[in-house]
Amino acid sequence: MQQAIYLFLDFLTGMVISVMVVANTQFGVAATMGVSLIVNHIIGLTFLSLLLLLGRRNKSINPARKSAPPYLWFNGVFGLVILNCNYYTIVHTGASLAMASTVFGQSFSSVLFDLTGFLGMEKRKLSNKKMASLAISGVGIVVMALGGEGDFVLGYILLGFLAGALTMTQMVLNSTFANYKGSIFASRHNFLTGLIAGVLFYSITAPRATLQGFRVIPSLSPILVLGGGVLAIFVVVSTCYVITKVPAIYSALLLSSAQILTSLAIDALFLDMFSPNLFIGAILMLLGMGGNLLSDRATAH
Repeated sequence: MQQAIYLFLDFLTGMVISVMVVANTQFGVAATMGVSLIVNHIIGLTFLSLLLLLGRRNKSINPARKSAPPYLWFNGVFGLVILNCNYYTIVHTGASLAMASTVFGQSFSSVLFDLTGFLGMEKRKLSNKKMASLAISGVGIVVMALGGEGDFVLGYILLGFLAGALTMTQMVLNSTFANYKGSIFASRHNFLTGLIAGVLFYSITAPRATLQGFRVIPSLSPILVLGGGVLAIFVVVSTCYVITKVPAIYSALLLSSAQILTSLAIDALFLDMFSPNLFIGAILMLLGMGGNLLSDRATAH
């Protein structure tokens, strides 16, 4: 029962990620990506700081903390790279191809994590059945890529791949840091380091555009301004709590499938678009994930 809850949270997180990425991109288009990143991180940092303050005597919110390795303290910097990769990939290639390249990056990195025992995760061998199931998921990603409506530019596809690989890496690091400091503290620190990195980066690379973007905020919808930051809180806290409790490859497939299915819903309901290739690819990915889960269950018995 507990494992089922973890799997559901993983899938729900994937859905939220898809909505969050679209919201962040739209906010970035309206007010620059620098403003989108800074505002989102301020929202997350403020909310989680208040939660830690109000729940300082609650052991679930503020558990005993242990000393953590130095590299875990800088995990939030990944967010700066991920948001920019997502932004440029979606803007220049279209949603379906951007999503395909991102989920491929997530899946590829998760296989490496399971094979190598990244950051102390349990090593898991890939059986022939699992390899076949992964191949089906890979075919699904290719089908989605072939159905992309944007420009098929290798550089932007690689950016999407990088975004997916870094997202999965950040999730594992977040969850590992949470084992030392607690989920809420780890999430709060993630927003803090991401905010510092973002302010420094955009102050150097695009100071005028960023300031002009802040002037545009009053004319934008509050949902557009606040939505990405609120959703990011859920994503960061959820991944801190659940990622290390589910095999990385299953986590990646759940996250990927949820993102793809949610993007289909967004395209169909809000953008008046529908891609048969994206739908077929999503079904193939779900079949591949199901094959992995059945193979793992058979091995356990």
